[in-house]
Amino acid sequence: MNYICVNCQSRYSIESNQWKCNCGGLLNLEYDKASVDFTNTALTREHSLWKYIDALPFEKDDVWQDMTLGEGDTPIIKLSKNSYAKAEYYMPTLSFKDRGAVLLIAMAKKLNVTRVVVDSSGNAGTAIAAYGARAGIQCDIFVPDSASTKKTEQIEAHGAVIHRVPGTREDSAQAAIAMVEATDAFYASHIYNPIFWEGTKTYVYEIFEQMNGRLPDAFIIPVGNGTLLMGVSIAFRELLASGQIDRMPKILAVQAAACAPIMQAFHEGDHTVEPVHNTGTLAEGIAIAAPARGDEILRAIRESGGDVIAVSEESIVQARDALALNGIYVEITSAVNYAGYLRYIEKYPELNEQNVILPLCGAGVK
Repeated sequence: MNYICVNCQSRYSIESNQWKCNCGGLLNLEYDKASVDFTNTALTREHSLWKYIDALPFEKDDVWQDMTLGEGDTPIIKLSKNSYAKAEYYMPTLSFKDRGAVLLIAMAKKLNVTRVVVDSSGNAGTAIAAYGARAGIQCDIFVPDSASTKKTEQIEAHGAVIHRVPGTREDSAQAAIAMVEATDAFYASHIYNPIFWEGTKTYVYEIFEQMNGRLPDAFIIPVGNGTLLMGVSIAFRELLASGQIDRMPKILAVQAAACAPIMQAFHEGDHTVEPVHNTGTLAEGIAIAAPARGDEILRAIRESGGDVIAVSEESIVQARDALALNGIYVEITSAVNYAGYLRYIEKYPELNEQNVILPLCGAGVK
C-alpha cells in the first residue's frame, strides 16, 4: 500500500507520514483490493460499512474492530416517484463524515500515531474527535471562528482541543498545516489524505446493494472540498472495473452560489479551479473558496457526464423547510442537496423519469 503523487507519480510508503509529495503534488492511494461480493454482504451479520472489508485497505481481523461505532448501513428514504435520499445523519456523530473518519483514524492507530491534526468547518472535526477518542489519540481540531457552536461543543465533548482561527475556512487549513509541519503530527485531513475517501466510497456500495444490484441514473452531490464526490467517483470506477455496472451514473454537483469556484471553472471549460471570494453562505460545510482537489473534482464530474450548478441562499432555506415539513430535519448545508435537486429537474426535465439520489449529510440538531 502506497501513496502516489497525482503529478509526478512518486510513491511513498503509508508509514512515511507524507501528506503531500515533495514536488508539491497531492497524494492518492494505491493498493491491491478485491471486488465486493454483494451476495455475501447481503447475508453478513456485519451491519456497517465494514461489510465491504475486501475493498478497503484493512484486513478482516484488524484494528478497525476496536474502532467501529456501527457507522454505515444508513437507510434510503423515498422522496417522490423516482427520487431518493440517503439518510447519512443516522451516523454515530450525525454526519456522513464518519465514513471517512473511522478509516483514517483506524489507519493512524495501526501506524501507532499518538497525535493527529485536522482542519474542519465542524462535521469532519467532530468525526475525527469521536474516533480519536475511541483510539486514545490526541486530536487538535482547527475550525473557523464562525463554525457552529453546536458543532464545536460536540468536538470538545470528545476531548479534542479546538483551535479557533479568525478568517476563512482556508485560514484554518493553513493554521493546521503549520502545526503539522512544526510538530510532525499526523495530518488527518479529509482533503489531503485519500484514505478518507476509501470510507466515503462505501456510500455507493450501500446504494448499489439497497437498490438490488443497480445504481440510480444520477447522484446529487454537494461540493466544497469534494470529500463525498471523490469517494463516489472511486466507487463508480471500481464497480465498472469489476463488471458490476456497465455505465457510470452522472455526478450532478451542487454548490452555494455565494461560494462556487467549482461551478465557475466547470462552465468556463477550465481544467483548474481558481479561488473565488466567499461572499458568505449559510452552507458553511461547503463554503470552500479554494478547493485543494479542484482539478480532480472537475475531472470526476466530466468523466461521469455530469454537471455543476449553484443554488441561492433563499432556495437553501426553502429546501430545508420543505424537507422538515416532510418529516426530515437536516442541517442547513444538507438542504443544499435538495435545493440542487429541484434546480436540476428544472434544467433537465428528463430527470423526472429517471432515478436520482441525494445525501442527507448531517442532522438538523447540528
